[in-house]
Amino acid sequence: MGYLAGFHAIEEKIKSGGPCGPLLVAKPGPRARELAALAVDRRIRVERVGSIDLDQLAPDHRGIVLEIPDGGGTVTLEGFLEELGDRPEALVLLLDEITDPHNYGAILRSCDQFGVDLVVSRRRRNAKNAPVIAQTSAGASAWVRNAGEGNLARAMELLKERGFWIYGADMDGTSAYELDLTGRAALVMGGEAGLSRLLRERCDGVAAIPRKGRVDSLNVSVAAGILLYEVSRQRAHKAGRRGKKPALNGGNDV
Repeated sequence: MGYLAGFHAIEEKIKSGGPCGPLLVAKPGPRARELAALAVDRRIRVERVGSIDLDQLAPDHRGIVLEIPDGGGTVTLEGFLEELGDRPEALVLLLDEITDPHNYGAILRSCDQFGVDLVVSRRRRNAKNAPVIAQTSAGASAWVRNAGEGNLARAMELLKERGFWIYGADMDGTSAYELDLTGRAALVMGGEAGLSRLLRERCDGVAAIPRKGRVDSLNVSVAAGILLYEVSRQRAHKAGRRGKKPALNGGNDV
């Protein structure tokens, strides 16, 4: 079991309809009372506890904690591909050794905003701190589907077999503005050491973010957000050429 302590993370987890609870409340302030009412409305048990109890579960709590099961939102890559059917457009993000939970959470927040269909990460050597990830993602982790794979190279081959074009992210690649990122596409993001040689060799292309600064690279969560925006921009433009209104998630928080 894990525990969420952030207000936004708790709210989004409850709204997502995924398994969770009970909601543990120690200090029923206005925000805590709102979340307790939401939990009752969604038939999630609410329990009154002492602050000391919450201190032991989530030291950074604000008087309220939600219990969550491990592995919430997890699917299999094979199951996702089967469900995809003949859908012509889909977006998958593969994360290789993103070990910082703050980066991982920030990436999931961008995934939610830009309509990523699935996040694929290693079962090992990736961030696992669910409470930190949930808080950093502002609750987006409750909505973004994810699949854990032991071998990302195999995952890439499975995606290719189903018509996905795979693009690694690296500053020495081709400008993302010049690549066609519509249709079925997958982006591969590496950790601090960058994209591994094994995964890079299996990519159909390498996407770079045009830059003018003196620092050589961007934080991986920032880079992921920029590339996901470019995918959304291209798809919206393509939909506009077909006379359709682009369907992008809105939001005031940037």
